[in-house]
Amino acid sequence: MTDTVLTHTTVLLNEAVDELLQASAGADGAYVDATFGRGGHSRLILSRLSAQGRLLAFDKDLEAIAEAGRIGDARFSIRHEGFSNLGELPPGSVDGVLMDLGISSPQIDSPERGFSFRFEGPLDMRMDTTRGESVADWLATATVDQITEVIRDYGEERFAFQIAKALVARRQERGPISTTTDLAQLVADTVKTREPGQNPATRTFQAFRIFINAELAELEQALEASLHVLAPGGRLVVISFHSLEDRIVKQFIAKHSKEVVDRRVPFAEPVKMRLKACGRVRPRDAEVRGNPRSRSAIMRMAERTEVPA
Repeated sequence: MTDTVLTHTTVLLNEAVDELLQASAGADGAYVDATFGRGGHSRLILSRLSAQGRLLAFDKDLEAIAEAGRIGDARFSIRHEGFSNLGELPPGSVDGVLMDLGISSPQIDSPERGFSFRFEGPLDMRMDTTRGESVADWLATATVDQITEVIRDYGEERFAFQIAKALVARRQERGPISTTTDLAQLVADTVKTREPGQNPATRTFQAFRIFINAELAELEQALEASLHVLAPGGRLVVISFHSLEDRIVKQFIAKHSKEVVDRRVPFAEPVKMRLKACGRVRPRDAEVRGNPRSRSAIMRMAERTEVPA
């Protein structure tokens, strides 16, 4: 573990908590911080809850669990689980769900976690280091087609095939890639056309992280679960940081924010909307200047209607 003190600046902190607590239950409600991270949102939520309020958090990262242990508040609890397990809560038992889909700064800046091409470290990228295979483990056996699909679909990288070919060729010649800097250098040597201001390995690192943690599948499961656990008047607040996540959130809210008529069934009653869309928020210029990592954030909000899930 590095001796450097790593800090995290929570994106859209006040805006997210303001939106969450607009739930009909207000300060007396039961809320979920589905992605605890380093606890910025959770701490502010707790500061604004009444004595009757409750907050449950989820996180897969052991360092996040350790940080949560520093919160000495009887109204707070945390589960060492992914937020796709949200559906295990009783139906209608929650007044608000907050999902901050960003990776925390200490995760990015810890070389041993393997999330960043800026530091030499093992090519791991697992959010939960107690289970599953690392990126290095997967790359040791993955085929060109498998690697291409991941980089193309999760990184939206147009040189996905070339990078995959280079990774497999490297494995056959000198053994598999095992460090972040080796991967970054291989991608830089392969991708000849670079986007201004962006490291050529950015999209590949993003793709491997999303894939190895099944991030998009977990998001889809958690969003569907929110329909069941949110009480009428409950709020859903989601902060995303790249287009793949935001597209899923946007389409989910749009799907459940309109009445649907099955025209194949004569005189069928329309399926009533389960969510009311409440708009979106982007970080203000001042926040982006102070925290450049916030520049891509989009927060979308919705409110649960009375319609049963």
